[in-house]
Amino acid sequence: MFSKLKFFFLLIFCALLSDSCSRNNKDIIPDVTVDFTIDLLDPEFANLSVIGVADTVDASTNNWGYRSAGFDGNGIIIYSGPGEYDAYDRTCPYDYASGGVSVKLRLDASVAVCPKCNTKYSLATYGAPVSGPGKYQLKNYRTSFDGDRFIRVWNQ
Repeated sequence: MFSKLKFFFLLIFCALLSDSCSRNNKDIIPDVTVDFTIDLLDPEFANLSVIGVADTVDASTNNWGYRSAGFDGNGIIIYSGPGEYDAYDRTCPYDYASGGVSVKLRLDASVAVCPKCNTKYSLATYGAPVSGPGKYQLKNYRTSFDGDRFIRVWNQ
């Protein structure tokens, strides 16, 4: 009986912890349709073959239009991690959460920096803020890599 009770409380604790974490890391930036595929043989994206490098795409990239524009047309950041690729919206979650302002992040090596609030987001740690007033991570998009040359980025 005691072990069943312990298990029950452990299950409740895990559920509450999971819900708490999801509220702290929720996406602040509203959803927009994102769906495009990067070909690493395209000279524009050859640098993404190197681990630790980031690049940006937007509506004008390869005529992808709104599917690669991100929220408010600010674009999307693609980061090449070890064996995987991550994609983040290029909109600062701090400025949007605190004042509804859409501010485009600038890229500085493997860090995204907000020119307004000066929050720095580490691309290597899933877009987590590393300095400044920001407390929410960057909006993440789904990615898949075929292991050879194609990176797909999408959210729906």
